[in-house]
Amino acid sequence: MSQSASQNVSSTEYLPGKTQTVLDGFSKLDADAKLALLYLVYQKMGSSITPAAPTAANPELAPLLMDDFYSLSHEKQLDVMRAIVNCANTEYSHAYGALKENNQLMVWFAWAQAMGQTVVGLPAGYQATQAVTDALGHIEGLEFEEQMSLLREIVSGMGYSDVKPAPTQAETGKTASL
Repeated sequence: MSQSASQNVSSTEYLPGKTQTVLDGFSKLDADAKLALLYLVYQKMGSSITPAAPTAANPELAPLLMDDFYSLSHEKQLDVMRAIVNCANTEYSHAYGALKENNQLMVWFAWAQAMGQTVVGLPAGYQATQAVTDALGHIEGLEFEEQMSLLREIVSGMGYSDVKPAPTQAETGKTASL
C-alpha cells in the first residue's frame, strides 16, 4: 500500500470550507486531469494566481527532480508526473515525497515554467473538463493565503514516503518526556 507524503493533521482542521471543497474536487480527478489543473494553475501565476515566494524553496534538495528529470523523454516525464500524482512507489515519487511542501511547490513551478519546451506540455488542442475548469475558477477566486494553503495541501498529498507518522499521545497513552 502506498503512502502519500501528507502531514498528520487533517486538512479539514485548518482549511476554510470553500478551499476544502476545491481540495475534495481535486482528489476526485484522475491523474491526467490533476496534471492539467496544476499546469493551468501555474500558467495563471502572476495574473489571477499568486506564486509562492521562490526564496522559501531550495532547488538543490531535489536534483533528481530538478536536473535528471529534464533529460528524460516527454513520455517518461509524463510517467514520472503521473507516478507522483498517484503516490506510486517509484524512485522519482520517493524523491518528491521526501521534500517539504515549499520544495514540492517549487518542483511543480519549475516544471510548469518549462512545460511545452524542455518539459512535456498539454497536448495540442487540449480541452479542460468541466471539473478542471470549475476547480481552476475556484482557485482563482481564493485569496492569496487560501491559494497557498490549497496548493500546499495538494502537493503534499502527492509522492511516496515510507516515513510513518509518529503515534499520538492518545494512541500510545504515554506523555512526552524530555
